[in-house]
Amino acid sequence: MSRPETDAEPASKARLRLWLRLLRLTRTIESDLRENLRRDHGTTLPRFDVMAALSRHRDGLRMSQLSGVLRVSNGNVTGIIDRLVEDGHVERVPVQGDRRASHVRLTAAGQDEFARQAAAHEVWIDKALENLDPQEAHAMTQRLAQLVKKES
Repeated sequence: MSRPETDAEPASKARLRLWLRLLRLTRTIESDLRENLRRDHGTTLPRFDVMAALSRHRDGLRMSQLSGVLRVSNGNVTGIIDRLVEDGHVERVPVQGDRRASHVRLTAAGQDEFARQAAAHEVWIDKALENLDPQEAHAMTQRLAQLVKKES
């Protein structure tokens, strides 16, 4: 049973409650996305995230850059890239002058596949947040962006 919220509640409690609700919402949506990607596209959320990052960097990224964009370790990304290469969605391109380094980038097939997945992803997110009208979504996005800037 939840307690009623009051004006007398300390600010820290209100912020903690907000954090817990944001976390719960995030986990719920993420769980649904994982299931939808698995069921409808035979893929995983980490693979989708890698393809999304590469779609924003058409010339490709070094593995260390990709890890930085995704905020994960190189080891986490390597296995995902290996599988995407096997599927023909990503290619490794040698970096001129550095035999040990390569850029990874989406292939044409990878771009097409990511476009399909991204379109479905947008529909799923729209459905998950359909109770927000566009103005509310915009206002919340702007406010959360301000909080992120404050933390940076």
